[in-house]
Amino acid sequence: MTASAPSSPSDADAVTWGELLAGMYRQIGERAMRDLPIYNDALDVEAIGFRRFEGTFVGIMVTPWFMNVVMPASAAGDRSGATVRIRFPAGDIEFTLSEVQMGRIASCSLFSPMFQFADMASARATAEAALAELMLPADSEEAVRRREPPTTPIDRRSFLRGTLTERPG
Repeated sequence: MTASAPSSPSDADAVTWGELLAGMYRQIGERAMRDLPIYNDALDVEAIGFRRFEGTFVGIMVTPWFMNVVMPASAAGDRSGATVRIRFPAGDIEFTLSEVQMGRIASCSLFSPMFQFADMASARATAEAALAELMLPADSEEAVRRREPPTTPIDRRSFLRGTLTERPG
């Protein structure tokens, strides 16, 4: 690699980008959102799990009014329009393109408003779990196991007869 060639983004760059975005949302929260009925006072603004992904960054932005998967809009390439589909290990996800103070971003809403979260710890845990699922290949053994029902469905007739499992004939 020559000195003039651009280097690929690092995880530290991703964390820095996420923190800059979080700072912007903190300002928006203080200036425009705090007094709105969708603002959950139990929550803060936090950039969760920002990391490198396919030559760009991805992470989850938690605010008192939304939780979104967020990445720079450069992940959308030269595509224009209001939405774009981006391939993740878990599958194709539709993102909305928008302009913020930092430039153009792509975001996918997970929750809005945020009243189902009693505290920041539960919002953070949900964001971390959502990001882990997004990065889990759809056909991986773990993903297939997670999609299977945890127990076999109860047959109504067997339940009413007092037997929960079928007996071999």
